[in-house]
Amino acid sequence: MLKEYDIIVVGAGHAGCEAANAAAKLGSSVLLITMNMNTIAQMSCNPAMGGVAKGQIVREIDALGGGSGIISDLSAIQFRMLNKSKGPAMWSPRTQNDRMLFAEEWRLMLEKNSGVDFWQDMCTSVIVENGKVVGVKTAIGVEIKSKTVVLTNGTFLNGLIHLGEKQFGGGRAGERAATGITESLTELGFETGRMKTGTPPRVDGRSLDYSKMEIQEGDKKPSKFSHSDMTSPLAKQHACHITYTNPETHELLKEGFDRSPMFNGAIKSAGPRYCPSIEDKINRFADRDRHQIFVEPEGWKTVEIYVNGFSTSLPEEVQMKAMRSIPGFEKAKMFRPGYAIEYDYFPPTQLKHTLETKLVENLFFAGQINGTTGYEEAACQGLMAGVNASRKVKEQDPFILTRSEAYIGVLIDDLITKGTEEPYRMFTSRAEYRILLRQDNADLRLTPIGHSIGLTNDDALRKMESKLKGTQRLKKVLSKEGVTPDVANPILGVKESSPIKQQVKLTSLITRPRIDVYDVISMSPKVKVIADELSKEHEDIVSQTEIQLKYEGYINREEDVAMKMNRLENVKIPTDMEYSKLASLSTEAKEKLSAIKPVTIGQASRVSGVSPSDVSVLLVFLGR
Repeated sequence: MLKEYDIIVVGAGHAGCEAANAAAKLGSSVLLITMNMNTIAQMSCNPAMGGVAKGQIVREIDALGGGSGIISDLSAIQFRMLNKSKGPAMWSPRTQNDRMLFAEEWRLMLEKNSGVDFWQDMCTSVIVENGKVVGVKTAIGVEIKSKTVVLTNGTFLNGLIHLGEKQFGGGRAGERAATGITESLTELGFETGRMKTGTPPRVDGRSLDYSKMEIQEGDKKPSKFSHSDMTSPLAKQHACHITYTNPETHELLKEGFDRSPMFNGAIKSAGPRYCPSIEDKINRFADRDRHQIFVEPEGWKTVEIYVNGFSTSLPEEVQMKAMRSIPGFEKAKMFRPGYAIEYDYFPPTQLKHTLETKLVENLFFAGQINGTTGYEEAACQGLMAGVNASRKVKEQDPFILTRSEAYIGVLIDDLITKGTEEPYRMFTSRAEYRILLRQDNADLRLTPIGHSIGLTNDDALRKMESKLKGTQRLKKVLSKEGVTPDVANPILGVKESSPIKQQVKLTSLITRPRIDVYDVISMSPKVKVIADELSKEHEDIVSQTEIQLKYEGYINREEDVAMKMNRLENVKIPTDMEYSKLASLSTEAKEKLSAIKPVTIGQASRVSGVSPSDVSVLLVFLGR
């Protein structure tokens, strides 16, 4: 009935949308299968994109030619750059989004992509012949053939929703779980496990008293995620609010602990460590008498509010009673209670760096099926799986990003090398090269790569090159121009910076703590003219110049470390390596390396349980 496709993508969440969009942009024929055409790109949890380390990922997706950055901008209601009080390596963009608009914009983007077809159905199994995937079977009995399959099933795989003592199957509230896929894959020999996540109640914004809360505005000069001219910074923004729980809230919640699936043994799987439920927070941090609650609007036009920080699976009456003890929530009306959900995942050590499975050729996994949590983590995996599935069909080389190239590279390497037993979330601390992997230079790092594989267009490359050349020119001008004490000292005095006694180069002043690039530019009319001219070419040139000059020493040092480590990444390990026969390897190293099968010495060094001496043994064996 349906034609044979190059790629079938199963699931239309953040991973599935990116996978389908990327593969089709590269010229592959794609079928996107979803259980419900009306929930494509649904923001199942909070109505927000980005945040610490996650914002860097969205910028990277955009620089490579993915859709998440553009969609986030088009549906944004507020923009904030987090961690501005820290160094640029920690700056992380975040948007508050209109949930309905986000889903609509993603669907429209996919519908405009002529290479994407849609099919509403539930995928129940993958069809495998001679160790290769050749298609899928669906719930209505249709067999659809394809050269590759990308599974992005999210929380739907045998999803079980917990609400107090009640349990019911579902992938999301009001939607049925996906059955059959897990069983199909375990029959093929895949290892599987269970994970848990949760979501807070949604309430009626008309019933809240915002005068009792702290207002949280967006940035005065908002930026955006996408590097393209397809989007613009927000002209108006929607305020969010902050309030706090109190001892009364905690006592009211504790009354329901005996009926909590978290504590009565109903939930056995691990939940996200860095996004705990409110009952988990009260239990783990018993010494704290309050916890922060972020009151987040769900969109421009709706009154629905997302109660961030109040994720719970307690009985709905306990949720309501406790919530009404929070300042501003005294008369709160609930739209829907919070709940926990358990779902199947597949330990990601079963994957290659391309996100293709080791066990079945041409089968790819992306998103929460790999044990991750978060829209951004899912989206970047979808992009990489979609690109690699397309390249596999065309018999092209795999597309892999290293740990020193992108947070995306860090995430995938962590997953396939170390695995995860709890929902994996990206943090800046997970990246050893975070000074190189900043949100401000994602386009400089990745747009040329995206262009080389055909995912970004010429306009994107030209814009990136304009920023690069402009930055180099301004750096050169600043390093050549000098400034005398009579010009510099008045400005330095205002900034409480020590005066200079003789003429110095402008670049020597930029490294001072309280001095920014605009202070330095103002010291030279010549430089100011050039800076103004370059700013018209690209809005980021001046800020990029400042970061590169201010942190030059740190950047150079990290580049040197990355270069040295990359040498180990170039030392390949034979695929048929028999670690058990290397007598000098520790027993743990033999077991772990045999299970993971690292492809390079660099990857082997990151396997948990492999010591530096084990790495030395491998290098000696390989004649290095």
